[in-house]
Amino acid sequence: MATTNDINTLFDAGAHFALPRARRHPSASPYLFGTKDRADIFDLEETGRRLEAARAFAASMAGKQVLFVGGKNEVVEIVKASALRSGAPYVAGRWVGGTLTNFKNIRKRIDRLQKLMEERERGELDKYTKRERLLIDREIDRLLLRFGGLVSLAELPGQLGIPVIGLASSDCDFSLIQYPIPANDTSVKSVRLVCDAIAESVLEGKRLPAQAGAPRATVDQKVSK
Repeated sequence: MATTNDINTLFDAGAHFALPRARRHPSASPYLFGTKDRADIFDLEETGRRLEAARAFAASMAGKQVLFVGGKNEVVEIVKASALRSGAPYVAGRWVGGTLTNFKNIRKRIDRLQKLMEERERGELDKYTKRERLLIDREIDRLLLRFGGLVSLAELPGQLGIPVIGLASSDCDFSLIQYPIPANDTSVKSVRLVCDAIAESVLEGKRLPAQAGAPRATVDQKVSK
């Protein structure tokens, strides 16, 4: 149950602000408190309950893979920091098509990145010309930008039925999210609050004995409409 402290924290982060009523997805209605000046307002008691449920699920992922995902430019560093803090892989920025559905080929690109970086660290690229080294450095930079956060993703979290924890505003389809967190997904403070909470729960889960058979999960900063 969400406490007064929890609700005040969410309020201070601006988590209660949803989008204009005209953009409301029908599935968001149960999570709304009302409408003010044509803009929807989230019910923070419900947001608090949903956040706690998401945290409990994240903590239950002991020994399992959790993938952090955030596509908006303003939250890239927040998502990345939360993932690194909890030792989880991440996609912060543009989602590369086939990351999950064609993971075998994506993994080849990640392996290529690791190989080039290791060779550069060992000085094995010195045998190439200056121009060749420049091209390799550019390739490394491109691969880092696209796949740097996935280096620790040794295996696919699961192509079908991946449970999703999703921070979602009122224009999102909540039926697509197993553990929805209805809140402002454009406020940096709101996103940081949620990401920090989930990251802490992932760390808590790692301190617990692994639960055999627990599913892997994906944490989305926002689920696509």
